Amino acid sequence: MSAPGPYQAAAGPSVVPTAPPTYEETVGVNSYYPTPPAPMPGPATGLITGPDGKGMNPPSYYTQPVPVPNANAIAVQTVYVQQPVSFYDRPVQMCCPSCSKMIVTQLSYNAGALTWLSCGSLCLLGCVAGCCFIPFCVDALQDVDHYCPNCKALLGTYKRL
Repeated sequence: MSAPGPYQAAAGPSVVPTAPPTYEETVGVNSYYPTPPAPMPGPATGLITGPDGKGMNPPSYYTQPVPVPNANAIAVQTVYVQQPVSFYDRPVQMCCPSCSKMIVTQLSYNAGALTWLSCGSLCLLGCVAGCCFIPFCVDALQDVDHYCPNCKALLGTYKRL
């Protein structure tokens, strides 16, 4: 026969491989230094033998240090600063500074400078038969006061002019 090809079996006796070598045998780790003997469990080493016969360390108990009262202790006070709220002609959700509750403000419309200017302008244009009082009925021409619905405190005012 000729030389074996890539897909032909080699001629001769077949050798069954044995177990591969261990890592230490392959790399040669600790080949010059002998391994130290394992510690014997018992009272000499501080190990306690458990119910399964294996050694285990005794539990370490940690005592928490007792805090020492400091005569120079400083009391810390937290101060919350509320951002300024801009009031417009719509209800505003905010924390009431009087009752410290989260609320949505109630609105109240009052005659302001724009209402009176509108009334005066209508009088000058000739609406003297009562039509000059129409601005007092239109909320869009009046100032707006914001009140807390819980404690009824005045929280702010929106002036149109």
